[in-house]
Amino acid sequence: MKKIGITGQNGFVGWHLYQTLKLYTEEFALIDFERVFFEDNARLDEFVSQCDVIVHLAALNRHNDPEVIYAMNTGLVKKLVTSLERTKSKAHVIISSSTQEERDNLYGKSKKEGRLMLSDWASSNGGKFTGMVIPNVYGPFGHPYYNSVIATFCHQVSHNESPKIEVDGLLKLIYVGELVEEIIKSIRAEDNTHELQISHTAEAKVSEILALLQHYKEVYQEKGEFPAINSAFEHKLFNTYRCYMDIGNYFPRKFTQHTDNRGAFVEIARHGIAGQTSFSTTVPGVTRGNHFHTRKIERFAVIKGKALIQLRKIGTDEVHDFYLDGEEPAYVDMPIWYTHNIKNIGEDTLYTIFWINEPYDAGDPDTWFEVV
Repeated sequence: MKKIGITGQNGFVGWHLYQTLKLYTEEFALIDFERVFFEDNARLDEFVSQCDVIVHLAALNRHNDPEVIYAMNTGLVKKLVTSLERTKSKAHVIISSSTQEERDNLYGKSKKEGRLMLSDWASSNGGKFTGMVIPNVYGPFGHPYYNSVIATFCHQVSHNESPKIEVDGLLKLIYVGELVEEIIKSIRAEDNTHELQISHTAEAKVSEILALLQHYKEVYQEKGEFPAINSAFEHKLFNTYRCYMDIGNYFPRKFTQHTDNRGAFVEIARHGIAGQTSFSTTVPGVTRGNHFHTRKIERFAVIKGKALIQLRKIGTDEVHDFYLDGEEPAYVDMPIWYTHNIKNIGEDTLYTIFWINEPYDAGDPDTWFEVV
């Protein structure tokens, strides 16, 4: 079992890498890192000495003073190298650099110099080193106004703010989940490529991305319909957008119920993508679910009975409680990386309709169990 430590484990990429590695409990053990370790040589050395693999993600991306970015990023690498030397570590070290390496800015310069410092350490001390040069990364839970323009636009559009395009450039992008897969592949292969160019998986102009996000707001957030998804990139962008909405206040969404002397009619979902529709009954007191997905789009629609639907983002403690009653049929959609369940809290049988965008595949279920 490989022991893996991640500097910057609570950052955007670090969070996704940490949570994904946790899924492989028989293959990887995680050594927790805290930012204060960089200010305490003894604690940093203890961390380094425990690790078979160190993924160095801690860095400063934005600051009003570029010199601060340069000093911070190169300084963190120097501290890590010094600790590696003090502990005589032979760890496999992976760093996330950037395609901005060749640009005339101090951020890119800091990333390149950090990569070269670790390359020199590995060459001189018998360690393994992977220097990843990475394009623009996007995905759920990035910080608006800090990690990427997509994070900023997702926040602004979903919160009824007015995005502004500064430069309508063509972005070369990689989804955070795809980057995590590349990092895990390097860990497994014990890759020793000191300048590893990570290919982008999508290209889009800033204006095209903004138009898609505004379309998601109109179709999904305002009308409750699932939009047409025309590519893997659009699927990932839609899942990204959903995670920036105010989940706690948006759900549950009540259906429009049409009644006459024959009874009632409710439209469960309009969707521009294929999927699987299921139906379940749940007896009083029973809870279903307690799992999460990393890519699936899912809707729970309560049509009869009383239910409590709970959601919790993985790695956090906050639980969202949504109470639904079939007297006023309503639904809750499941954001990715949120563990969720549904419990019958009434005295009668609970009737629920489930819609999900892909049929269940036992060989690749994308269903990870964790109690809310």
